[in-house]
Amino acid sequence: MVLKRRIYVVVVIVGLAILAFKLQSFIGTDKAEAQVAQQLATIEPEYNPVVEIENTVTLFDSLLEQNLKESGTVGAAAVITYKGKIALVKCFGVRKAGEKNPVNENTVFRLASVSKSVTGVLAGILDEENIVKLDDRIVDYLPNFKLKNPEYTNQLTVRHLLSHTSGLIPHAYDLMVEDKVPLEKIIERLDQVDQTAAPGQLYAYQNVVYSIYDPITCAKTQQTFESVMKEKLFQPFGMADASVNFEDFKNNNNKAYPHYNRGHNHYSPMRLNDRYYSTAPAAGVNASISDLGNFLCTLTDDDSELFDTKARQTVFTPQVNSPLKRTYFRSWGRDVKSKRYGIGWRIVDYKGREIAYHGGYVLGYKAEIAVCDQEDIGIAILSNSPNSATAENIPTFLNMLFDYKDSMALQEEQQDDSSQNKS
Repeated sequence: MVLKRRIYVVVVIVGLAILAFKLQSFIGTDKAEAQVAQQLATIEPEYNPVVEIENTVTLFDSLLEQNLKESGTVGAAAVITYKGKIALVKCFGVRKAGEKNPVNENTVFRLASVSKSVTGVLAGILDEENIVKLDDRIVDYLPNFKLKNPEYTNQLTVRHLLSHTSGLIPHAYDLMVEDKVPLEKIIERLDQVDQTAAPGQLYAYQNVVYSIYDPITCAKTQQTFESVMKEKLFQPFGMADASVNFEDFKNNNNKAYPHYNRGHNHYSPMRLNDRYYSTAPAAGVNASISDLGNFLCTLTDDDSELFDTKARQTVFTPQVNSPLKRTYFRSWGRDVKSKRYGIGWRIVDYKGREIAYHGGYVLGYKAEIAVCDQEDIGIAILSNSPNSATAENIPTFLNMLFDYKDSMALQEEQQDDSSQNKS
């Protein structure tokens, strides 16, 4: 719809310019230009929906600034999108403590487990394009793949991988990832891992199992996982700073360094580390806040052709209940009514809305992202100095937005009732 409006405006302007040229021969240049100006003045400017939540965003911006300062955060970046438009881009602090290079909208951070959400969107696209279907069996792509139970081996699908319903015990072989054992070697040993249920029945969070999506896409496309990610998601979504490997991150001159808390929110820089890059679909994506802004603009645009309604439903439809401890969402308060998992996203029932959310942590970095399809809103926050205060920012914004929306809805309802009573 937005594209069509822009095309319409361009066509009108070109047509009026041609008309002006023809009128010059009859009524003179000045008079023709005046008529064109009058015609242009009648064209309505494109409506920016961000004005609907402008006051809420401005207030949140000031609260976020205060929170980052008080928490001692070294560097951070945030973005809010609304109905496919950027509502806020916030860059704070520096890339490395003790240096002056500021965080800007192209500074690259590690996304850690928010990589799962990016991969989930890719999976929705590949499913719709019939490249890798979510209900395809793993053994059809990887014939030598084995689990402990042969029956479960034949049942395991791509959907089970990306919804954490493989049936394997949680965090299978994460320690091997920490020890930098290659992914293919770890996958070969999955037939030694205990299984607690048949595929599709129970939730058990994984990194290795989730990342089997890497060799699957390679087997089907004959490309690397990173190449597929770039072709199908990074490039069309406008994620120019994003990558899926340690070398690109290390060699980027505009990167945020990791930090550790020395105590009382005083941070010191750490060495860069390549932990979890071997599990790229689960934890290996690097991105700037500009990248996530474009990513969320696409996800919150109902008219998007890149991520349409079918793909949206595929990714955000809950697949399984995820009985997380209450402490996981302690910053959200007691309004979290249910916790489930979709395709790469946690699906949270919060204050009468369904929120797609994910957090990510890897040594020295914290990332969070949330989308409310019902309100067409998206938010992401990146930090290079994790602390407990960072977890408060997304629920703080959602509370402010939902309170405003509910207040406006109540006012409209009261006005409607008043109009009906008068009539």
